Formats: sequence, C-alpha cells, structure tokens
Amino acid sequence: MKNWLITGVSSGIGKAIAESALQKGDFVMATFRQPSQVEAFNKNYSNRAFAILLDLTDEEGFQRTVEQLVSRFKRIDVLVNNAGIGFAGAIEETSMEEARKVFEANFFGALKLTQTVLPYMRKEKNGHIVQISSHGGIKAFAGFGIYNASKFALEGFSEALAQEAEPLGIKVTIVEPGPFRTNFAGKGLGEAAKVIADYAETAGTFRAKLKGIDGKQEGHPVKASKAIIDLVYSENPTLRLPLGRISLKSLEMKLNSVKSDLEKHQETAERVVYD
Repeated sequence: MKNWLITGVSSGIGKAIAESALQKGDFVMATFRQPSQVEAFNKNYSNRAFAILLDLTDEEGFQRTVEQLVSRFKRIDVLVNNAGIGFAGAIEETSMEEARKVFEANFFGALKLTQTVLPYMRKEKNGHIVQISSHGGIKAFAGFGIYNASKFALEGFSEALAQEAEPLGIKVTIVEPGPFRTNFAGKGLGEAAKVIADYAETAGTFRAKLKGIDGKQEGHPVKASKAIIDLVYSENPTLRLPLGRISLKSLEMKLNSVKSDLEKHQETAERVVYD
C-alpha cells in the first residue's frame, strides 16, 4: 500500500487519480482550496483518505501541512503535483501580473511542495514524484506561450531532479497529457484581459479553438489516472508519460523540429569551437 499526496483533487485528472488510488486500496492525502470540499471528501472517504486545505501560494503553509501529514500518517510515498491553471493569450497581450499568477500556480507551487516533501523521501530512501505537466510542456503554441513557459519550467527542474534523486531511491515522472475532458478549457481557463487585433489569426484563433473543444476533448481522465497508477507501480517507471493521441503528435512534431534544426546547423555548431 502506498500513501499518496495529491494536489488539486476537486476535479479533473487530480480527482480521478485520487479515486483510482483509493480503489487500489492505497491511502490518499488530498488538497483542496475550499473548506466545503475538504468536509465532503473526508465524509465520503473516512479512514481511507484525508483532505486538507492548501493554498499553493502559501509557502510557509507547505512546511506546516507536510509536517502534520507525516506526523499523522508516517510517510509520503507518492507526491502528485497536479494543481494548476490554464491561461490563453498572446505574449504581448499578457500582463506581468497575469504571467506571475500562472507561474505561482503551475511552477512555484509545485517546486516548493516538491522541496518540502523531498527531505522525508530522502530519509526513507524511497518515493515517487509525479509532475502533471502537459504536451504544452514540450511544444509551444501561439496563444499559449505563458502557460507553455510555466510547464517548460516545471519540466526543466523535474528533469534535473530525476538525475539528482535517482541515487537516493526517489523516482520522478513527468506526465504530459493532451486535451482531456476536465474544466481546463472551461471555467478553469484564464485569459489575457488585453486583446490585440493583430494577433487575431494566431493567438485569437487558438483561444477560440481551445474554448470550443470544452467537453469534447479526446482524453478520458479515469483512463489517464489508471495509466499513471500503473506507471507508479511499475518496476522501472519512465521519466515521461505522454497521454493521448494529440500528446503523441505534439511530442513527435517537437522532436522532428529539433532534429531538423540540428541537422541544418550541425556544421555551424561544430565550427565555433576552439581548434
């Protein structure tokens, strides 16, 4: 049996992971933003799970919360950094305040909670950190740049962490879902307040397309959750887990683009070094 700490369990993939872990017989520590959500979860899953309030911008609260959880439930075997927000808008349209809000939720919150849990995993010489990223954490899209940047940053530190933590018995997996039927493209989607007409055919088209697929996305959250749990329980979990056909296509497009540029500039790259 594993003890899971999962952020953002109120809906979507986070909720599905929590439910699938419980079905497997594991114990779930779930974070929510509303007291009513905490109360309902604890009522539904008494003795099998424990819900807590956690504000991803409250860094001091992270330490207090994790200490309480470990004191009460002894260990955290799996940390799932799932909580985050979507955001659409051209780079020029996005204010610094809007960009910082996205990074607080998608990057700094995950970074701080990871840092807070790591000492306990190091002590046990065991653990698995699962970062819920996106196919947009590998490939950027016009109109999605700030969200892309936050997920690129999440992937960057996680890839380095995987190398640092492996000798300590701690595994890291970056999950890269494509579009899934969650609230992401609906009420969970933030948008740049400023709209510039010159970006209508690029960022504007992306905004409309993203909102237009709400409820029609190809991805099934429950199937995704089971794939994540299977990977966590596998003997040799991979660093990355793409989920969905669109995710596979996005990653393939990015790899082909990088490969093309490498081949085109190989001679130039080799020419600029000391003889």
